[in-house]
Amino acid sequence: MGVLRSNVNVRRLFVAQNISVMGDYFTYVALVGLIKDATDSTFLVSLVYAAYVLPSFFFSPLAGPIVDKFDRRRIIVFVSALQAICGVGFLLSSADRIWLALLTQIVISSLAVITLPAFGSALPNITRNDEELRQANALFGSSWGASVFIGSAVGGLFAATFGRTATFVADIATFAICAGLIALIKVPLQERKNHAVREPVRPIADMREAFHYAKENSVIFALMASKTTQAVGAGAVGQLAVLAIDAFNTGDGGSGLLLAARGFGAAIGPFIFMRFVRNNMPRMLLLVGVGGLIWSVFYLVASASPMLWMAVIAIGAAHIGGGAIWTMASYGLQISTEDHIRGRVLAGDMGFAMLVTGLSSIGTGILGEIFPIRIAIAIVAGISGIASCSYLIGSMGLRKRLRSEMQLQSA
Repeated sequence: MGVLRSNVNVRRLFVAQNISVMGDYFTYVALVGLIKDATDSTFLVSLVYAAYVLPSFFFSPLAGPIVDKFDRRRIIVFVSALQAICGVGFLLSSADRIWLALLTQIVISSLAVITLPAFGSALPNITRNDEELRQANALFGSSWGASVFIGSAVGGLFAATFGRTATFVADIATFAICAGLIALIKVPLQERKNHAVREPVRPIADMREAFHYAKENSVIFALMASKTTQAVGAGAVGQLAVLAIDAFNTGDGGSGLLLAARGFGAAIGPFIFMRFVRNNMPRMLLLVGVGGLIWSVFYLVASASPMLWMAVIAIGAAHIGGGAIWTMASYGLQISTEDHIRGRVLAGDMGFAMLVTGLSSIGTGILGEIFPIRIAIAIVAGISGIASCSYLIGSMGLRKRLRSEMQLQSA
């Protein structure tokens, strides 16, 4: 917490990002409940999660160059304000207009594709040394989980107490607060030379440059692959509300508890894992694979849990591994990429991971229409476990080479 006390700009970025995440999960709980009540369709519920994640793939070729070539502070302020305006669509949706709620979420998620890499790319420029950056990444990764925990738990209670319309209003307010906090940051969020000359945005050419950059660096490629590998099974997250409703006969409150457990696990995972990765890239690559196995095993446990409280514990444990993967991989990419291309690398990383997550969500929804939800989640968790084992085996040679290089440097 020292970096938050001593660095006001990191503190503002931290609060802005996390209050926005809390608002997102207020809406998620309410939106899933609305669609489940209106349609009783597992597949349509899966589309809610897909609406959160799939835009990252389609818009990352545009988002990455924007983040690298324009002022990141102004970008976040403008896009957050635009998200608040778009949130009015939630207020106009209803049980017979669920298409409007889904469309609104798709638009807001599409805009978030710009803000998320902007936050990640800005962080190395407002921390004062590598130790502050490592601490900040652990805090940001952990606080994302805490925000999901608070947003889901409080969102479920808030929706049950005050109604879904009030929940949507609260989400709109978080976008406005985020914009205001970022506007208070006066220091540059990127190296000045990177936006002193306004270069044209060329989505395809710019992202091709970023992927060529990643391909030439095996460490960057492996870090990006770690998120995508874990995302193979991440569609199960989109069915937690269905698990609560169908398997445990609970409503928005039960959905909120399972999603809150996800957030709690993701909150503590980065602190547990990040303490072991300081200046040790081979260990980081090993631990992201281990985190994927933890995620898979405990989702299997959750799918077989006879009582809600047991599933809550299992989901929390699973996301200790899941949260650690995302934090470690993001930190590794930040320290391994140069500022002028960092936005594109982070956007591409997020885009591919979210594409796989979205497809996994749709696939899990289809399985949920064919099988009971417990079996559908177990199938996806098993596939995820196989993918994690493949990653550990495939990255073995790179980890060995990096360890040898470290030993030579220390000799």
